[in-house]
Amino acid sequence: MDEFDRYRTDMNEKLLGSGHLGIKRFFALDTQAYEDGALDKKTKELMGLTGSIVLRCDDCITYHIKQCAEAGVTREQFMDAFNVALVVGGSITIPHLRRAVERLDEVLAS
Repeated sequence: MDEFDRYRTDMNEKLLGSGHLGIKRFFALDTQAYEDGALDKKTKELMGLTGSIVLRCDDCITYHIKQCAEAGVTREQFMDAFNVALVVGGSITIPHLRRAVERLDEVLAS
């Protein structure tokens, strides 16, 4: 997990340091989308997690697992979200669910 965090931070700094206005705006939009609003942060992060599983993005899955854990998502709630992602995304998501459970175990153990 430390390597994931380090790489993500370093690469985000390079992207944002490019000075490209579109990239900066997208990153800001992404950050703001998960703030409390009509839906709370926990719900939004679970939505981000299920979407990431359906889209099969392992980096995004890891990120949202970490954010969900920080927001207080329980193992049972993670499993419910994984089930929704499986139903929506189909069996093609199973390899990503396997990795998601591995990441979840790492996050919850730390």
